[in-house]
Amino acid sequence: MTSLSVEILAADAAEPITSAGNAQLGIAVLAGIAVIVLLITKFKLHAFLALTIGSLALGAFAGAPLADTIKSFTAGLGSTVAGVGVLIALGAILGKLLADSGGADQIVDTILARAGGRAMPWAMVLIASVIGLPLFFEVGIVLLIPVVLLVAKRGNYSLMRIGVPALAGLSVMHGLIPPHPGPLVAIDAVGANLGVTLALGLVVAIPTVIIAGPLFSRYAARWADIPAPENMIPTRPSEDLEKRPGFGVTVATVLLPVVLMLVKALVDIVVDDPENGVQKVTDVIGSPLIALLAAVIVALFTLGRAAGFTKERLSSTVEKSLAPIAGVLLIVGAGGGFKQTLIDIGVGQMILDFSKSWAIPTLLLAWLIAVAIRLATGSATVATISAAGLVAPLAEGMSTGETALLVLAIGAGSLFFSHVNDAGFWLVKEYFGMNVGQTIKTWSVMETIISVVGIVFVLLLSLVL
Repeated sequence: MTSLSVEILAADAAEPITSAGNAQLGIAVLAGIAVIVLLITKFKLHAFLALTIGSLALGAFAGAPLADTIKSFTAGLGSTVAGVGVLIALGAILGKLLADSGGADQIVDTILARAGGRAMPWAMVLIASVIGLPLFFEVGIVLLIPVVLLVAKRGNYSLMRIGVPALAGLSVMHGLIPPHPGPLVAIDAVGANLGVTLALGLVVAIPTVIIAGPLFSRYAARWADIPAPENMIPTRPSEDLEKRPGFGVTVATVLLPVVLMLVKALVDIVVDDPENGVQKVTDVIGSPLIALLAAVIVALFTLGRAAGFTKERLSSTVEKSLAPIAGVLLIVGAGGGFKQTLIDIGVGQMILDFSKSWAIPTLLLAWLIAVAIRLATGSATVATISAAGLVAPLAEGMSTGETALLVLAIGAGSLFFSHVNDAGFWLVKEYFGMNVGQTIKTWSVMETIISVVGIVFVLLLSLVL
């Protein structure tokens, strides 16, 4: 187990709360997921409420007592929020400081000043990948859209040639790299090592983002040859600032938690002695909580104070960063409750029993489950959480590398073919001024490429590990 993992409440290790047969359990799972899908897509219910109601429906269809289902759901919600809630909050604070201080704009402007011509799509994917490390996907889009539109207009570039690499960079970070909520929850669910998952995630992410970004953008530009919409260029966050932090210190601040977690993973592999003094130190500073907390504290000075923020404005920035993530935390928590309900009614053991006779590899199975839920619900986070809960028992006995790859397989599946039931689909469509057909041929195809290329590289790594 990683330092991220927490002890699941008694329900996790208890006997199944229902003695239903495998056929009934299978029907219960399908019915529970169907309820969630129907509530989200047909009735436009918030994912938190849909997951809560779906968990209760799951227990009812499986024949479990309502009191036991509620107990499982609340236990799973509590343990999930305990495991990842603080990390999501710290990531949100770091992202808000990066945006409001002008640090994100500084990274963007510096890289763009040194790139041009054929290098511009590669510059955009680099910008998006760096910016996307600490930011949620939607926040990253809002930050990068002004840059994409301005670059396309001033440099007379095809909008898709510039926009697709930026979207690919953000999407890959969101689906595969912690500390984004989906990967964090999957790591917690299957008991993976965060540092190893981060390291392998970067190995998978680099070729994936190159193929889905700069390379695919050549074709996307032909399929949707559209100009940058004049009325969609929003104000950049740092335009009213007299000064902003430097490029080097901003990049160093953003990468600090990643470096600390990678150092911990490297020392754990090389030293592999819990009593060693160096490993004890790196185990502390490289834990996700300390790494992100350190980055936030450093950012208060290197980003906030460097931009001339007063103590009052710093406090206000931190406060404003936390309000928007309330919905994310509730969805993640409810997803953890759904996962725990799945486990406690015996679905995990059912999958474990069935998998013994299956010819399909575990990693591919995890990807397919995430793909199915993603297509149905439109939410990458819901797909990741639900798939992680279903395949968690299969991680039993896996090596550290294998569990990390299991997380990445789930993450890759959660990005498959975004379409009309995904909020990100409409966000991209409206910002880029495309119609539905153009959005499918560009954004939806790009997401599918990320998902397929991601699982291919995960499977290739599994041959080595």
